[in-house]
Amino acid sequence: MEITEVRVILKDSPDKKLKAYATVTFDNVFVVRDIKVIEGSSGLFIAMPSRKVKHPCPKCSFKNELRSKYCSQCASLLPVEASPQRGEETPISQAEHKDIAHPITQSFRENLQKKVLEAYTQERDKVQTGSALG
Repeated sequence: MEITEVRVILKDSPDKKLKAYATVTFDNVFVVRDIKVIEGSSGLFIAMPSRKVKHPCPKCSFKNELRSKYCSQCASLLPVEASPQRGEETPISQAEHKDIAHPITQSFRENLQKKVLEAYTQERDKVQTGSALG
């Protein structure tokens, strides 16, 4: 699978960890939007698009976001989710976000990250050069 296009939209706030969003096209036929470029403690990395995990209300079955105290539909008190103790890994079922799309192999993840970060760097440099001229 070939990455045929990477578009980057920079975020304005320089003090925040989220630096940009990327849209990646594969083989000119498939697109993944909202890949995040994030500044971590050991440098830039990408985070795949995700959605918040929702759990049904035991009373009305309305799907509420994880850690909600009350149902957004019927206002019933929701059961408290047991949170892991310090040092324990969070079980998959209790993760706050779930990837919508993600690479299966480490080599493809590394290739995708390399291409997105290259496009991010080019876009950032282009904007910085443009603002220095104006």
